[in-house]
Amino acid sequence: MAASAERTRKALLEYALTLPEAYEDHPWGEEAVAKVKGKIFVFFGMGEGTSTIAIAMKLEDSLEQALAVPGAAPTGYGLGRAGWVTIPLLPTTPPASVLKDWIEESYRRVAPKRLAANLDPK
Repeated sequence: MAASAERTRKALLEYALTLPEAYEDHPWGEEAVAKVKGKIFVFFGMGEGTSTIAIAMKLEDSLEQALAVPGAAPTGYGLGRAGWVTIPLLPTTPPASVLKDWIEESYRRVAPKRLAANLDPK
């Protein structure tokens, strides 16, 4: 199961890095984050106080849906109040296509509007 979660984490990180001007950073050691213009839009690491691989994103439209995922919770350190949700990568987690949609939503909330506009069909 951990190998599957790690593969999913890696695939989601690769997807996040395809978004306009997104890049990977490691501000706190090994755990990766995806940033745009210096702002984090996805955390890729371990769930708080657990050894479970998890991701955290800033959501608005999908926040309630994401919080309904088994094991999901508002992100700690006060980030949950700003719409951040931590989702463990478990067999009960939604498929990668849903997680990618949420990553894009988080990107749109954090990225400058001109960059987010690049995601819209022309």
